This record gives sequence, structure tokens and C-alpha cells, in this order.
Amino acid sequence: MSHETFPTDRPAVVTCGLPYANGDLHVGHLRGYISADVLTRALRTVGQETAYVCGSDMHGTPIAVNAAQEDVTPAEFALGYHEQYRETFPRFNVQFDQYGHTDDETNTALTRSIVETLEEAGHVYEKAIQVGYDPDADQYLPDRYVEGTCPYCGAHARGDECDEGCGRHLEPGEVSDPVSVLTGNPAEYRERDHRFFRVSELQEYLSGFIDRLEGTSNAQNQPREWIEGELRDWCITRDMDWGIDYPGEEAEELVLYVWVDAPMEYISATRQHSETVGTDSFDWEAVWQPSDDERSTPTEPGGGGEVIHVIGRDIIQHHTVFWPAMLHAAGYTEPRAVAATGFITIDGQGLSTSRNRAVWAREYLDAGFDPDLLRFYLTTNGGLQQDVDFSWEKFQARINSELVGTVGNFLYRSLLFAHREYDGTPDVEVSARVTERIEGAMAAFRTGVNDYSVRAIGTAGVELARFGNEYIQSEEPWKLTEEAPDRARQVIRDCVQLAQAVVVLLEPVLPGTCQRIWETIGAEESELAALDLETALAAPAPRFDAPAEPFEPVEDEQVAALSEQLAEQIAAASEQPAVTDATTEQEESAPPEEGLEPIATERVSFEQFGALDLRVGRIETASPIEGADSLLRLEVDIGVETRQIVAGLRELHDAEALAGMRVVVVANLEPAELFGTESDGMVLAAGDDADLLSTHAESPPGTKIR
Repeated sequence: MSHETFPTDRPAVVTCGLPYANGDLHVGHLRGYISADVLTRALRTVGQETAYVCGSDMHGTPIAVNAAQEDVTPAEFALGYHEQYRETFPRFNVQFDQYGHTDDETNTALTRSIVETLEEAGHVYEKAIQVGYDPDADQYLPDRYVEGTCPYCGAHARGDECDEGCGRHLEPGEVSDPVSVLTGNPAEYRERDHRFFRVSELQEYLSGFIDRLEGTSNAQNQPREWIEGELRDWCITRDMDWGIDYPGEEAEELVLYVWVDAPMEYISATRQHSETVGTDSFDWEAVWQPSDDERSTPTEPGGGGEVIHVIGRDIIQHHTVFWPAMLHAAGYTEPRAVAATGFITIDGQGLSTSRNRAVWAREYLDAGFDPDLLRFYLTTNGGLQQDVDFSWEKFQARINSELVGTVGNFLYRSLLFAHREYDGTPDVEVSARVTERIEGAMAAFRTGVNDYSVRAIGTAGVELARFGNEYIQSEEPWKLTEEAPDRARQVIRDCVQLAQAVVVLLEPVLPGTCQRIWETIGAEESELAALDLETALAAPAPRFDAPAEPFEPVEDEQVAALSEQLAEQIAAASEQPAVTDATTEQEESAPPEEGLEPIATERVSFEQFGALDLRVGRIETASPIEGADSLLRLEVDIGVETRQIVAGLRELHDAEALAGMRVVVVANLEPAELFGTESDGMVLAAGDDADLLSTHAESPPGTKIR
């Protein structure tokens, strides 16, 4: 692993959180897999050797419960969904280099081998703990068979997670007032020997790791609470039959916790990819097994390849605490980056599969939409870590405006004009002005790759198409063909080059559409996905056929029908009895029903609150920070002085419209440096949409807030 700018000379692996083989796919799932696919394609476009691997998560309690209800084995139950996923992902142009599952021989052997390595190195120990037991069923209960009360916040909780309250990971025996999911009767706690991984002894390593971790800010900041606090050891075994057996005869009644073997699939799938293509084409060991002199220390990054995880934000803890701790202790490569997505909401409300408030993958495909439209909507509609609201009306508005009205309009009219008037590309050199503009878009694309921003990757091409529309409209070449034919040829030559650059830049987001256009205008016969970013400036084909319109508008009638269908399915589900969510694992995370986070359980004193110096400020100027797609540099008047403050508002607010706005400023915050720019204070905002806090009346800048 390095921290060099992409591309590096080390092989990269991009992974996405494994889908749990327990239910159908919906847009909430697809956001992560599509985003990781876009990032993989973009890395290859800038010249980075990259493999994209994933697999189905086959183990855990919910699968065992659901399999029993359907009178099939857990393996049969999970494999059915695994095959469904294998068939569905390609229909959204998600192309894995290897898609396996956690119950195959490779992952089973690798998982047991790594656990044995941890045990031999003294990182695992045995300890007697309190485990749920159902006296009526006469069996011990794995965590998901137990429900009760969270000991930290008092909310209803599952045996391994406070899913309705504070979101903490819970160890076996922690839930208060336990109830057996099997019978609905009160459960008992009985002493039972289990295995623990000594995470607490790796606190120094993890502190160094989180400091050098790249990716989204939520993945970098959220784990600090655990790492820098009281880091507890982790129970890695469970009392059940379905899973990977713990190594050794003395532990034959225990299986490994699903969060031990699930991430191992990242390594297993990479290995299987190497076995398929040959290590000369892609060497899995070069990614995952650094040499002895490369291995990381608490202060220095380790060797190996560039490992990038794209995950949902509900599993940040697993990927930034437990997973890197296991990798480090076993001598494997630590992740270079963890990029965590925000949630998907449906019409402004939390996605809920139990209430059928979801847009299912099959429904989208059955509606006949091109998969590229959904790819565009999910990856460019806000930053990766921000929540994205899906409604058919919003989908229609964005597709018709951005793809049909901007990208499609420019590509179609410029290429059609070039074909009709010149049979293709006019035989003149592209202008310096347009070359410079394309180079700027290429630079923005590279920045997006290195910032792990799929939105920036996608919008680089859209912004170039927007420039192309302005250019062709201002020049009006249809008027110049007779009055100034040389100028007309120059304009259309520029537009063809711009069109080719747009297609190259948008390929990671719109691979199917861009490949179709490339087959019309591309000078090379290679697949567009195999070409590099410099192709944006390569000479287009001198002759090409008439283009087809790249996108069809989303019609009002179709949107109305789909919106009505969604409303009806939600209404029908709400009439059914509520179902306990103990039978789902890694359910698509969504905000609480009202979209609100739980109230913090730890109170602060009046004196602690009084230590904050909150002031009314007035934004004087707001300007983008180069290389940071989410940040603005604000000049804020706080009465006694004007402060420079860096704020993550760029993707959510029009910078020009911020001037003159009154905001609330934390004036006595320690200064910090973000992207080389000092930030002296903080402006307060509500929610993921960054609703800026202001004052009702015209309080002057500097007024203290009490």
C-alpha cells in the first residue's frame, strides 16, 4: 500500500460490502456496488491496475432461521440468492472481476488459516462468557436469536447490535432483559467458553492506521470514538451450526462469527481472480501479502497493494477496527481507503424492506429503463457519504435535465451536424481553447479518482458537455457554413473533440451508452473501457455514421404509473402485521423512520456548554478550494474581526448565494488545516443537506448566542 497519487505501480483491489444472501436487491444496495464499479473503471482510466472483487455473504443466524422456515438447508437458501445476485449485477453494468461467496472452499480454508495464525501468535484466547439460552428449546442462542434492551441507550436491540438506538456493536451477553427469538419466551444467560480476539492490544496500531486511512470523512472520523476510547476485545465465535467451524477439535461446537469470515472473501475473491487470469496478469499476493520489510508499523504505512473498500456507513466499525486489526495481526495488507456511502431514502422517508418502501432492482429493470440512468442518478446526486433521496419524480427531473438536456443534447446535435456537413471530423486541428478546456476536465476527473469521489468523476464529463452546449450555441456553426466556412469547420472540429472527451470521461458512470457512441465515433476499435484518459485528446475518427440519440426522456405517464405503484405497495405493506426484524442480517441501513438520529445518551454540564463561544457571523465571500470537491473557503465577519472558515458546503449550496447570509459560528474552536487551507472556526448546519443555522431577526455580526 502507498499513499501516492493514482496511478501507482502497485496493483489495486476495489471491494464492496458483501450482499447478505437473504433477500432481493434494491436501489439501496445498488448504490454501493455501482459506486465501487464507477471507481474501479475510473482507476483503470487513469492507468491504475485494478481488480474489482466481491461475493455473497452466506453465513449467519438469519439465513439459518429463514432456511428452516422454508424447509431447506441454509446452503440451499443462500445459494438461491447468490445466483440471483450474480445474474442481476451485470444487468446494471456492474462488472466484477470475481464474484464468489463466503461458503466456498477457498474462503473456508483461508478463514481457518488466518484464525490459526492469529491463535498461534497469541492474539486469540478463550474466555467464559454469559450466552443466551432458551430453556424451552433446550439450546444456546447465537446473538441474532436474542433480543432485548441496549445496556447503553435503553433502546430495543438485537443480540449483536443496537439497531434501533445508538448503533453500538454488542457482544454476547450484553443485552438486558433477553428474549428468545425462537419461542418468544424470556431467555437465560448461561456460562459458555468462547474465543476472543485481542483487539485491545492493537490500539496503538489502530490509532496509526486511522490517521493514515484515506476515503470519506465519515469512515475516517467515526471509528475514533472506539479506537481512542476503551477498545474491548472481540468475541469471534458463536453457538450455531451454520458457518465456518472454528479450527481445532476442542471447538467443534462453535462456528466463527460471520464478521470474521465475511471480509475474508475480499482476499479469497482476489486469489480466485488471479487463479483465473494467471498471476502474470494479476498477482493477488502482491496486493494482500507484503514482504516482511514492508509490513506496517504503528507509524508507517505497510507494503502490498492498494486496497480500497466501498461500504455502507452502518458497517464502518467492522471495516476500520476489526478488519484492519485482523489483517495487521496476520501479516496482511491494511486498507488504503474506506469510502462509506450515505443512506438511500424513498420519497424522503427511510428505506424499509419490511414496509415495502423500496425500489427493487427487478422493478427498475421491468420498467424498461437503461441501467446507465440509475447509475448516473445514484452516483452524481450528491457526495458519496451523503444520503440520496429516490423518487420517480426526482429521477425523471435529473435524467431529463442532466443526461437528456445537457449531455445527450450536445452529443447528438454536434455529431449529427458533423456527419451531415463533413461526413465526420473536419480536417483541421482542434483549437487551443478547447484543448485547454478538455485538459481541465481531465484534471478534475483525476482529482475525483484520488478523492474517491464518484460524483466528481461523473460531473467532469457533464460539465464539459455543458461547456460544449454553450460553445456550439454561441458560435452557431449552422449560420457559418456559408458565411465563414473555415470558422464553421473549426467549431465542429472542436465539438467532435469535445464529444469524444465527454464520452471518455463519462464511461465509468455510463459504460453502456458511452460504448455505443464510441462505436460510432471512435478511431480505435478497442472497447472504450480498455482505453486510457488520454484518449479524450486523441484524434477522432475522420469519418463516422449518423449518431443515434444517446438517451430517451423519462415520460410523465411512466413516472405517474411507477409512483402510484410504489405508493400502493407501501400502503399494502402497512396493513400487514409488523414483523420482527430478527431474520435479516445487514439489512439495508436507513435512518430512523422520521429520518432523525437518536439523541446522545451522554449529557454535558451547563459549564461545558458555556465553554463554547457561539457568535452570529455574516458570510462575506465564499469560494471553492482547489482539489476539494466538497469544501468552500468562507470569509465570515464575526463583529470584532473577519475569519477564514473552511466548510463542507460546496456540493449543497450555491457559493455565490451565500454572500450576505447570517450564520452561527463556533468562534473559539481550535484552528485546523483542510486541503492546505487554515480554518479558524466552524459554521453550524443541520442534517446531511447542511441546512445552515441562522437568526430570526437581524442580529449584527459578533452577537453572542446564549
